[in-house]
Amino acid sequence: MSNANPQAATSGPPAGSTALTPPADATAPVRHPDAPAPGELLGAHYDHCFGCGGSQPHGLHLAARAQEGVRVTAEFTVRPAHQGAPGLAHGGVLATALDETLGSLNWLLRVIAVTGKLETDFVRPVPVGTVLHLDAEVTAVAGRKIYSRATGRIGGPDGPVAVRAGALFIEVKVDHFIDNGRAEEIRAAMADPDQIRRARAFEVNP
Repeated sequence: MSNANPQAATSGPPAGSTALTPPADATAPVRHPDAPAPGELLGAHYDHCFGCGGSQPHGLHLAARAQEGVRVTAEFTVRPAHQGAPGLAHGGVLATALDETLGSLNWLLRVIAVTGKLETDFVRPVPVGTVLHLDAEVTAVAGRKIYSRATGRIGGPDGPVAVRAGALFIEVKVDHFIDNGRAEEIRAAMADPDQIRRARAFEVNP
């Protein structure tokens, strides 16, 4: 199945549901003082992550970079392994790219959060060989809920919009992963002597 939806709207954020609408008492996001500096490449949060990890031969190898405020940009190249229809990216792969980019925002807040809801609009087909440029930002925070949105453009930051998404992330404790993840991977991640890498391994998982 490809990402193509020729009838999709071509401007504005996803229509969304009430679950993606911040409540009246939501506050503006605050960038953590220890967040990576604007322009800094975030790197893979976990080497085996399908979205950003280097140990996944058919993964997206998505590279996210911190920007001003609570915003990141990222890009990845659509390869033949990412096809859903002949010569076109699979819609699920594009949704993964959006989710990965949105999840990277949580590193600027310095919280561990998981995807609670992701709504995606597929605006135009994305051919194999395309470099997809993604731009994501946190729009509001309400307690443990983090509201964000992202857009993916073909060929460059000012290229035509191909995909967009709205998302709700939920802040969790590391116990969420210890209680639900496969034991051998959890043990390996927890044993990493690098404190930052150990923390980031649990950064953006559902």
